[in-house]
Amino acid sequence: MAETVNFDNAATGAAPEGWTLTMTGRGQPKWTVEMESTAPSKPNVLKQSGQATFPVALRNGTRILDGFVEVKFKAIAGSEDRAAGIVWRAKDADNYYVVRANALEDNVVLYKTIKGVRSALDIVGRKGGYGVKVSVPSGQWHSLRCEFAGKLFKVTYDGKLMFEVEDESIRDAGMIGLWTKADSVTVFDDLTYGALN
Repeated sequence: MAETVNFDNAATGAAPEGWTLTMTGRGQPKWTVEMESTAPSKPNVLKQSGQATFPVALRNGTRILDGFVEVKFKAIAGSEDRAAGIVWRAKDADNYYVVRANALEDNVVLYKTIKGVRSALDIVGRKGGYGVKVSVPSGQWHSLRCEFAGKLFKVTYDGKLMFEVEDESIRDAGMIGLWTKADSVTVFDDLTYGALN
């Protein structure tokens, strides 16, 4: 069964309940529920406006091995980065998979983070390179989705299949979550996730 979190019943200006709000690396992430007039499902969104190496928000009580995670996001600001990512099979803030879209780089890239070290993964059918170039306009809502089963991960951006990645570094079920980078100011809405039958 899929679950959707839209933050609309949460108190604004505060951290949402049911989440571990943390980071990979150092800094001061700031995850808060805020009102957003353009939210896909009004009135609230989850906003990350702090600065850290990689701000991470993990959904408590999720343990998915094979499944999917999808979110709508809007990159608002950031001079170093404007990134929005989704996390799966997270053991903690230092061990997880993440795929992210970046509005400054105009690309979508899938990484593994192991013991706090992030590394990009090769796309199936192509050696080397760095994700896929695609337009990620700031100030607009987009969708990002990953379906993961076994070692195969399928990434969809704005409804279009972008690429597939194969990796077996993390084989255990884990938490799903959200992710940004550096000074990214990003809002998220309609986080949907579930296990594959």
